Amino acid sequence: MNILVFGGVGQLGQCLKKVADTRGIEGLIYLDEIQGNILDKELLKGLFEQYQPKYAINCAAYTAVDKAEDEIDLSRLINKTGAENVAKACAQFNTTLIHISTDFVFEGNLAKALNEEDIAEPINVYGLTKLEGEQGISQITSQYFTLRTSWLYSEFANNFVKTMLRLGKERDELGVIIDQVGSPTYAVDLAGCILEIITSKSDAYGLYHYSNEGVTSWYDFAKAIFELSDYSVRVKPLKTSEYPTKATRPTYSVMDKSKIKSSLGIQIPYWRDSLTVCIKELKS
Repeated sequence: MNILVFGGVGQLGQCLKKVADTRGIEGLIYLDEIQGNILDKELLKGLFEQYQPKYAINCAAYTAVDKAEDEIDLSRLINKTGAENVAKACAQFNTTLIHISTDFVFEGNLAKALNEEDIAEPINVYGLTKLEGEQGISQITSQYFTLRTSWLYSEFANNFVKTMLRLGKERDELGVIIDQVGSPTYAVDLAGCILEIITSKSDAYGLYHYSNEGVTSWYDFAKAIFELSDYSVRVKPLKTSEYPTKATRPTYSVMDKSKIKSSLGIQIPYWRDSLTVCIKELKS
């Protein structure tokens, strides 16, 4: 069984490789942005003809949230048009698509866990173009799983955990946002979820939420990182207004995961437990 992984050398792609190798799952073909250029329809057709994949995992995305405010066309090209291109190839070759989306499709102004039925109202370009990608996929193929996730980190690529550890070595004090709340997600756990969907051969297609269990702020997340790493860093709470960014972020972007647990039988670890695992991996 061949499985094409677009964005295969990024953070989630590397986590998929780690989990697949550990579980002895074969057939994953990891494509970088040149080998698996989701904007090149002819290239995509050639890949699907060559490999006849049972699944395609789309981890490829424009994720520079602040830059997206100035690069609207590029963000839309990758997050909407690129996603639609992969969906069209999947539809043509009877391939199941697993697509990764984001909690940033929500406005995040309500202190409640949002489910898949709640209205998506993005407040930045990144969230908008990811939502457009989701909507495009759902109109092209019925054979898809779209997984919205949040605050991804791992021992691979650049992410908040690795940035905090790097800065923690250089500084005694750091200011971190306290009034943005969400759920950190260990990308290795998300990779495990994706591979469970594949190995279970589930046909419960549709839109799902997946993040680690629990809720925290960026401030408390940073505190936990330093505590688990035995770093003596004083973390100073900052309000969003004290740290302005080009793109507006959701204040409360916590997702309800009831659907993925009940429909697909996915078990989800608590965020701090997964962070402990990641820190151990980074130390080793």
